[in-house]
This record gives sequence, structure tokens and C-alpha cells, in this order.
Amino acid sequence: MKENKKGFWFPAYTYGFGWGLPVKWQGWVVILVYSILIAAGIFFIDHAKHQAWFYIYCSILTIILFLICWKKGEKLKWRWGQK
Repeated sequence: MKENKKGFWFPAYTYGFGWGLPVKWQGWVVILVYSILIAAGIFFIDHAKHQAWFYIYCSILTIILFLICWKKGEKLKWRWGQK
């Protein structure tokens, strides 16, 4: 795993914009819970009748994941590689 001196859960990409895989166990727990909740939505929301509700559900979970990454990850900016 990437060296993490500042305690971030989600490191920024070396190239581009965004976050990579978690480097702390807390980040992995967040990803695991997110995945379980998405899978639960697949099984418990009837897509044929409530497709819009499924999209809303997934959107809310994704926004929550983004906010956690924003709070616990490195600052977002476009990166061109190591300094």
C-alpha cells in the first residue's frame, strides 16, 4: 500500500482527478458497506416496478461515499505525477 503520513483513508490518484483505493482499514470498511448496501438494493428493490427508486437509492449512497472520500481523502485537484 502507498505510504500514508497524513492519515488519509483515500489517497489521490498520481495522475488525473479523484481518489484511489483505500490505504487504511477504515476506508476499506466504507467501501465494503457501500458495496453491501448497493447489493441489498439490487435484491430488495423491484427494478421492474420501482426503477426510479433504485436510481435514487444508488445516487444517495454514492453521494454519501463521495462526501466521506472528500472528508477523509486527500485534497482533490488535477495531478500530473509525483512532485
